[in-house]
Amino acid sequence: MRLKRMMQGAGFVYVLLLLGAVCPSLFTRNQTEEEAPGTAYANASAYVADAMTEKPKIAITFDDGPSTVFTPQLLDGLKERGVKATFFLIGQNIEKEGASEIVKRMYDEGHLIGNHTYHHVEITKVSNEQAYQEIMLTNEAIQNITGEEVQFMRPPFGLWQKALEQKIHVLPVMWSIDPLDWATENVDEIVNKVVTEAQENDIILLHDCYDSSVKAALRIIDLLQAEGYEFVTVDELMLD
Repeated sequence: MRLKRMMQGAGFVYVLLLLGAVCPSLFTRNQTEEEAPGTAYANASAYVADAMTEKPKIAITFDDGPSTVFTPQLLDGLKERGVKATFFLIGQNIEKEGASEIVKRMYDEGHLIGNHTYHHVEITKVSNEQAYQEIMLTNEAIQNITGEEVQFMRPPFGLWQKALEQKIHVLPVMWSIDPLDWATENVDEIVNKVVTEAQENDIILLHDCYDSSVKAALRIIDLLQAEGYEFVTVDELMLD
């Protein structure tokens, strides 16, 4: 993918340089008579540099929500930072008092919402029919709030049944970085595990039902943004 982008970029540079030579006015609309010769090429180079500048993308995802206690705190932090995340929700949690408003807020603020089954079951250990019901009940709970079909899901424990894809049109989403945040309340430990492993196109797995995970997530975002990363929802990585 990176080689392809490099080849495309090289071709783009060549075309722009030719345009600069044939029609310098394309790049010198504000050029004065006093400007030195070659300004057209300098402007073209700057234009090319801007066009080819692309931040490395990374996705941060949250399982097991919504939490009526911690998810709103996380949403506040994401909004302050201008970051969009992906949330994989448990159906029975959506039906808790006050949870539907949180899901609506996720949707309204541009986050991607996916399915994490209704009871957080390992779907490879239940019948196909039960697995189907677990997914469909959660899809319906989300759709009743957002008005849109659910297109993505994260199977609990990362275990998926391929046969379900023929019956349910959702794409399973796994992860590439798992700091096991559910197993510790040490925020520094969670943050360190993620930022030292993070690379372009990674999908980070966290949970929005723990105070320590929410605090770690916001610190992770601050650190990786400072390194130049752009946070996107998982569909942008999977469908790019």
